[in-house]
Amino acid sequence: MSGEISARDRVIVALDLSDVEAAEKAVWALGDSINFYKIGYELVMAGGLNLAEDLVQGGKKVFLDMKLHDIGNTVMHATRAAAKLGATFLTVHAFPQTMRAAVEGRGDSDLDILAVTVLTSWDDDDLKDAGYASTVPELVARRAAQAEAIGIDGLVCSPAEAKELRQRLGAKMMLVTPGIRPAGAEKGDQKRVMTPSDAIKAGVDYMVIGRPILAATDPKAAADAIVAEIENAKK
Repeated sequence: MSGEISARDRVIVALDLSDVEAAEKAVWALGDSINFYKIGYELVMAGGLNLAEDLVQGGKKVFLDMKLHDIGNTVMHATRAAAKLGATFLTVHAFPQTMRAAVEGRGDSDLDILAVTVLTSWDDDDLKDAGYASTVPELVARRAAQAEAIGIDGLVCSPAEAKELRQRLGAKMMLVTPGIRPAGAEKGDQKRVMTPSDAIKAGVDYMVIGRPILAATDPKAAADAIVAEIENAKK
């Protein structure tokens, strides 16, 4: 990450849709209000990689939220393919072998690798059910330290952990957060949420926002309002 990020570029709209045509309509409706889009499994399975390529060719930035976690060779080659496609961000799970393979696959491309510490839909009880003895903050801190040592470009974390991570890491790594909800918006399936202005104050660089924009009566106006809130928070 280099230079100051504009308020508009800080907003990444999550195209968490199962239909490419619906995603294309959402992008068209948002126009120049949004420059950055996230494409995850749901849309990829419906043909979203072609949309990702079209967005890149149209001058938009693409965040491929694939959360890769497999044998090293597979992760390396998948990362290399994402770089060739022209994606700006790619997520991997923050397991050391996976992160090292992704860094190798990225090579000298412009692709930034983001490590997912703990999913924002998880809490301490979910970790316990999955067999972890750590609390969410403990596991986030451990994985963040490993990611930094390996050379990962940024972390995907809950806004609730952002302030502590920013204090721990300084400006070394990007912090990208889902779970951003404007005041009054529903939490949805996110258990750890924060408003855009509070996220900026906590040290967040990029915010992944889906339903508060896409489900709004006027998505473009909703996006512009969030951008304005970020601009005000940065003053």
